[in-house]
Amino acid sequence: MHGVEWVVEAWGCSAAALRDQRSLDVLFQSLICDLNLRPIGESIWHVFPGSGGITGLCLLSESHLACHTFPEHASLCLNLFCCLPRAEWPFVAELQNRFAASEVAVRRLQRPYALPNARAVNE
Repeated sequence: MHGVEWVVEAWGCSAAALRDQRSLDVLFQSLICDLNLRPIGESIWHVFPGSGGITGLCLLSESHLACHTFPEHASLCLNLFCCLPRAEWPFVAELQNRFAASEVAVRRLQRPYALPNARAVNE
């Protein structure tokens, strides 16, 4: 059994979009709906003062969804970890469309729960 984790970086984003909590919340809601995720509660947001970015977290029964925006660097970092495999999601197209990202990197990690090829601990 294994889970899956996506580590996503987007660069060249609109600084204004990266400061818009509503846009980030809509992104979270799209991921939750499209991937049939199950939030434990409401997403939590911290908006940094001035021209700072936003940090968001949604605790899922599957694990977590988190993001950090850096308007001063025109970048967004997103992390989604699910304890069970999920379908792919169009991160590149969505972040280009929603945040005007000029480049998006997506790393998909398979997260095994047991040590590969390991003998039982009690042997």
